[in-house]
Order: sequence, then C-alpha cells, then structure tokens
Amino acid sequence: MSVDLNHMIIPAKDHRASARFLADILGVKVGKDWGPFVPLSTGNGVIIDFADAGERAIRSMHCAFLVSDAEFDAALARVKAAGIRFYAEFDDSGPGEINRLYGGRGFYFHDPNGHLFELITKPYGETPEFWVNGAAVKRRS
Repeated sequence: MSVDLNHMIIPAKDHRASARFLADILGVKVGKDWGPFVPLSTGNGVIIDFADAGERAIRSMHCAFLVSDAEFDAALARVKAAGIRFYAEFDDSGPGEINRLYGGRGFYFHDPNGHLFELITKPYGETPEFWVNGAAVKRRS
C-alpha cells in the first residue's frame, strides 16, 4: 500500500479570506464550505482545509506547491501585482528574487497569518548538497 497525503488543516484568523488569498495566487477556486473548513483542492487530489483559529495562537506552517512553468509565471505575476513580498529562500533572504534549485525555479511568500508558502517548478531531489542563504552546503554522509 502506498501512503498518500489526503488533506491538511491550516488555521487562520479569517479562514475564508486566507483561502481566497492562496486560491488567488495559485489560480484555483475556493471550494464550498465543508463543516468548519474552507477547502482548496490541488491537482494531485490533496485538499487544503482552512479552519477558523478562533482565539488560539497560530503556529506557522509550510506548504510547497509543484507547478508548471506557465503556472509559476502566472502566480509570480499575481504576487508582484498584489505587492506581496516574496523571497528566494525560506529564511526570507533574497527578497524580490527567485531561486533556481534542481534546474527549476522557486520562491517563497507568507500569507497574512504567517504561513510560509512555496512555489517550485521542479521537485527537490537527491543531491550531495543543499542550499542555505544561496550557498551550496555539502551534506554529511
């Protein structure tokens, strides 16, 4: 049996606005409310359910989306047009830049709740190095 990610819940102060925020950037539709959730569906069937956090503190989550080059270009254009800050690296370094990891392109941005979202055009793979602040660092064996 394979293990597949089916859904994830992302808490938000305004779960409807948060779902619209991400849907607008990704160019997808917000689904119909399902109980306390506002869902977004990805192309591979994973559902992202935005839930009202109420008065609870929100801990930042990270989600990466694998997109085509055309989807990447369109999403980046929407991010720029909306004045949303974006970064080449997960630690907010490389402001206003994209990265070119694994022969693809990628960038990171935060939603209004502090969640970190990432768009990439190539999946991350096995290499003898990883990147920190734009510099290659060798993996330990």
